[in-house]
Amino acid sequence: MSSILERSLKVLEHLAAHPDGKALSTLASELEMPLSATHRLLSELIRCGYVRQDQSHGDYVLTIKLVSLGLGFLSASGVVDIAQPLLDRLASESGELVRLGVVDGDELIFVAKAQGATRGLRYDPDMGLSVNLSCSSAGHAWLSTMSDERALELVARQGFGKPEDFGPRAVTSVKSLLSHLKATRQRGFSMIVEVFAPAMTAMAAPLRDNAGAVIGVVTIAGPLVRLTEKRMLELAPALLSTTRQLAGASGASALLKKRAA
Repeated sequence: MSSILERSLKVLEHLAAHPDGKALSTLASELEMPLSATHRLLSELIRCGYVRQDQSHGDYVLTIKLVSLGLGFLSASGVVDIAQPLLDRLASESGELVRLGVVDGDELIFVAKAQGATRGLRYDPDMGLSVNLSCSSAGHAWLSTMSDERALELVARQGFGKPEDFGPRAVTSVKSLLSHLKATRQRGFSMIVEVFAPAMTAMAAPLRDNAGAVIGVVTIAGPLVRLTEKRMLELAPALLSTTRQLAGASGASALLKKRAA
């Protein structure tokens, strides 16, 4: 049963990363699963309403049922009601993309966002995905709250970034990562320039509950042409103020309260 469940989740996760869908043979090949077993799983997922088969070309695609479940969970948790006004205000002040990530075990997941850019280039990467720890401002902010040993353990599981997958200044070594974490601890927030993506910058601060436990991060990200290092330093007080206000309100959200437990 566990094997069937694991395979089903792999299918769902793979289709989530490919919204245009996948052919049966391609899906089986990429997941290294037998064709017949893949077909049976897809048939069950179709029966349960999580997958549908596109009638025009036969590819399998996710339905919105998973999206509905996720949004329903966030709504019931109260995190959006608590965080959104604060994220909106910070986005308006910064003029950039602001996001809230929450700690989920050994991962960091973005669950809410606010877009402050009203014109020009807008930076808006995918939500709901596990945050890359070595090459993101969010990852650096979270890792900075741990010992170096624990931070390196989490990054080792995920792997370091590569410049061809991230930015030209991607963190590719232990030495580079520890240097970023040291600077983050000294400032109280992280700053990266062309680390996650070319011509993009970001900053992030850890979010703690009233007892001091780290439950998430708040980030500001945007194009280097606007969000310069000088501009990030100017925005630091507003970012840190937002995390403090979120911390004070975290007890009203079941999701954030649980992360602190």
